[in-house]
Amino acid sequence: MESLDKFDLAILSELQANARVTNADLAQRVGLSAAPCWRRVRALEEAGFIKGYHAEIDRHKVGLGVFAFVRLDAERNTGDLTRAMEEAIARIPDVVACHYISGSGTFELQVVARDLDSFSQFARNVLLNLPNVKDMHTSFSLGEVKNAGALPLSHLSAAQ
Repeated sequence: MESLDKFDLAILSELQANARVTNADLAQRVGLSAAPCWRRVRALEEAGFIKGYHAEIDRHKVGLGVFAFVRLDAERNTGDLTRAMEEAIARIPDVVACHYISGSGTFELQVVARDLDSFSQFARNVLLNLPNVKDMHTSFSLGEVKNAGALPLSHLSAAQ
């Protein structure tokens, strides 16, 4: 699958809005019959455009009231040490996202915790003990303004 046409873009947009839509409803929404729509969805999955389907869970309902942004600074930025940090971070369930960043710091983490006390304990016992950590800077979310999760696709349709 080299490029995306208008049907592929419509399918991606619809699935981002509602991944539980039936194939029949999806086909109707994008202007295809059911079989070609199903084949296109499978092709988008196989080509890696669709990486998976997930349920969005309200973190507050499951008792995770704290959302923190944590910047970790590495002691040294070498290939082996950075990979060791990446692997260790990837194994921590409380870290819901991690980015290798430019500028000040090495990694930017998004961390959830039950409350400030549990975050503090987690930071001292887990984050500061990761391999090669030099320093840690934390900011706490005071409220979520936007968490769409959907990627903008308009730049792809404009290129056609």
